[in-house]
Amino acid sequence: MRLTAKELLKREEVAVEYTWNLSDMYATEADWEAALAEAEKLVSEIESFEGKCTASAQNLLAVLDKHAQAYQILSLAYNYAQRLFDQDQKNAKHQAMTAKVGALHAKSAAKTAFIDPEILDTPSEVIEGYFAELPELELYRKSIAEINRLKPHRLSAEMEKLVALTAEMSDTAADTYSIFNNADLTFPEIEDENGEKVRITHGRFVSLLESADRRVRKDDFEQFYATYEKFLNTLASLYNGQVKQQIFHEKARKYDSTLEAAVDGNNVSPSVYKNLVDTINSNLDKMHRYVKLRKKCLGVDELHMYDIYTPMIPDMAKEIPFEEAKETVLKALAPLGEDYVAKVREGFENRWIDIYENQGKRSGAYSAGAYGVHPYVLLNYNGTLDNMFTLAHEMGHAMHSYYSNEAQPFIYSHYKIFVAEVASTCNEILLMEYLLKNTTDKKERAYLLNHYLDSFKGTVFRQTQFAEFEMRTNAMVEAGESLTAENLCALYLELNQKYYGPDMISDKEISYEWARIPHFYYNFYVYQYATGFTSAVAIAHSILKEGAPAVERYKKFLSGGCSDAPVELLKIAGVNLETPAPIQSALDVMGEIIDEMETLV
Repeated sequence: MRLTAKELLKREEVAVEYTWNLSDMYATEADWEAALAEAEKLVSEIESFEGKCTASAQNLLAVLDKHAQAYQILSLAYNYAQRLFDQDQKNAKHQAMTAKVGALHAKSAAKTAFIDPEILDTPSEVIEGYFAELPELELYRKSIAEINRLKPHRLSAEMEKLVALTAEMSDTAADTYSIFNNADLTFPEIEDENGEKVRITHGRFVSLLESADRRVRKDDFEQFYATYEKFLNTLASLYNGQVKQQIFHEKARKYDSTLEAAVDGNNVSPSVYKNLVDTINSNLDKMHRYVKLRKKCLGVDELHMYDIYTPMIPDMAKEIPFEEAKETVLKALAPLGEDYVAKVREGFENRWIDIYENQGKRSGAYSAGAYGVHPYVLLNYNGTLDNMFTLAHEMGHAMHSYYSNEAQPFIYSHYKIFVAEVASTCNEILLMEYLLKNTTDKKERAYLLNHYLDSFKGTVFRQTQFAEFEMRTNAMVEAGESLTAENLCALYLELNQKYYGPDMISDKEISYEWARIPHFYYNFYVYQYATGFTSAVAIAHSILKEGAPAVERYKKFLSGGCSDAPVELLKIAGVNLETPAPIQSALDVMGEIIDEMETLV
């Protein structure tokens, strides 16, 4: 049952069993404060090596060891503060804690910025001699190689310090947007299907769009975007600031574009990004077929953007309690082996997850890997099929973190963003295949295939639409154009019309959608949902077909962290993203699903 505006609980009213257990990180806030002090002490010790970082093998080892220790502590401390803040962003104390550890992280980065330039200034034969002299240094061989890979974009020690000092300032646009969007923005109430008042929230927006009642969908859509319409100029200025700080870092690092600067951090070529956009653009007929099929299934003369989330087979829509969702996910993940399932179950039983929405809680869902402790998952569970898929998705992220943290030392444990969506989406596909396998009902199968198609729509086409928008807006600013509410809305509407095709009415409200997408503050992040999805399709299907050998390859990939380039790690799992083949293969699957759907409806 959907909560009304008055029923949305305050954080302190939420039952403990529905919340994550942050005491697994620190028993008390005093312990957290002590950790910050320890990190600060280590950073001061590192600072004393400035100018002599590579003077000897012993110095280099001491600096690298202390740096790893300091940042392991800071990583956990930041995780703790951010989890506290996200569970209620109205809590000023937790906001201050997040700011405090963020400031310490920025200060630490500035104080240790000399390390990479000093390593870069040291002849490679000297470094090799140090490896021979001190075998303990071998742990850092890959990280030193990565420093050298980025040598053309490294600056002098003094300049590195200066750039590091911009960290907090550079985050201002993203931080401001997050607080505005999650804490300050209030949406109106509408009447639900039963004529009861319900307040629109981030967590309820899509679930209301899934309503079988078209009036509810329309009211939700119009009122939600009417709220953003009031702030378009402000949000355009904010996004313009975000892009400008990306350009600053691009130029400081001597890249040719913000796109190149962003993807190079993951050791990925910009051609991968552009190939995705190009391949999707050449397959828009599949998205247009999907839209036409949706229009037919809903039986409407005009298909509007507020009709894009409601199931095409409405009679099959049902509420899925969280307990049921957990058990279904566990059964679906059985092909991944007993140890994988046991770890997921442990997460369910030991409060890795913050489950339900409360006042001030961050919207959406995520997984946060925490080295030295289990991962944490934030949900805003609302009982839909999509929510169950979100649970499977975020536990995929969590298990990727778990396997990497278990197998790798801290410095190689954080997997690159480029592969971040592979494990999560693989879980989603296994859940879908399980549900399809266990239904004999024609209508239910059509309903599930509808959801499968929605995954393609949302994860491949929609995210690529975002990716193209981000690429074009950055190019506009790089060409000297300023981003305004007017040109952002015009560009977004143009892209929406192109992606959804002639059978969709691109309502004026959809031109405001850019204003509600937090991913535009993540610096060319969204394309990786699409590349991750295509990789996951290949991996999931190989697991279901091959069994144990494919599972073992997959677990090696999960355990890889950042111990190799992400494209190389994916090759371990049997996926080669250096070719456009995985994208096209996934789109071919979508075409097959549309073919079957057309026979069922």
